[in-house]
Amino acid sequence: MVTPIDATFVLAGLLVLFAGAALSIYGVGGLGLLLGGSGGYLVAPMIGDIVGISGLAATAVGVLVGAAIGVAVTYVLLSMAVAAIAFVVGTYAGLILADPLVGANNLLVTIPVALGVGIAAAFFGTFLTRTTMIAITSFVGAALASRSVTLSAFEQAQADVTLDPLMFDLAAPAFFGLFALGVLSQFGLFKLGYVTKLVTWLPGATVFRDGEKGAKG
Repeated sequence: MVTPIDATFVLAGLLVLFAGAALSIYGVGGLGLLLGGSGGYLVAPMIGDIVGISGLAATAVGVLVGAAIGVAVTYVLLSMAVAAIAFVVGTYAGLILADPLVGANNLLVTIPVALGVGIAAAFFGTFLTRTTMIAITSFVGAALASRSVTLSAFEQAQADVTLDPLMFDLAAPAFFGLFALGVLSQFGLFKLGYVTKLVTWLPGATVFRDGEKGAKG
């Protein structure tokens, strides 16, 4: 029987699957501007004293300076966050990949393989942030939407203190098909004008560009 929580998992998976990376851009730009602008508003009188202005002008300058700093800081932190997330998801994917090949009991092989995949994913996450985010969100979204990973699996893993219930077949048609569809659709989103313009308008969101290619496009 499918419960409301199970349905929520699937719906969340579909959202992440088809628009995870694009939605992250909105979060990056919005969070950086909001936090930075708020901080700038609070210290506006101090900034006004430094530059010799007061009143509304000081507030405007404070908000603008704060927003710029907030976006810049968010940019740096997001680059680190994407690499960290890529490491976690990559390690998990490495475990799933190595498990059927060498067996769950051969930890001397599965753990190094998993860590190797995680490190490689983190490396790509640093330099190919957008592509890595698309791969990560497509992987997680497909796992949830295809019900390869469910709430009951998490509960079982917690109860047994093992990751075995969270292992699944990467070649399963439902998962693989959704993963491929998610990757293709998200790359398609970045080809659309509104996402590309957002990356251009919001400095903090440029972290989702992949090197020079992204900078040109």
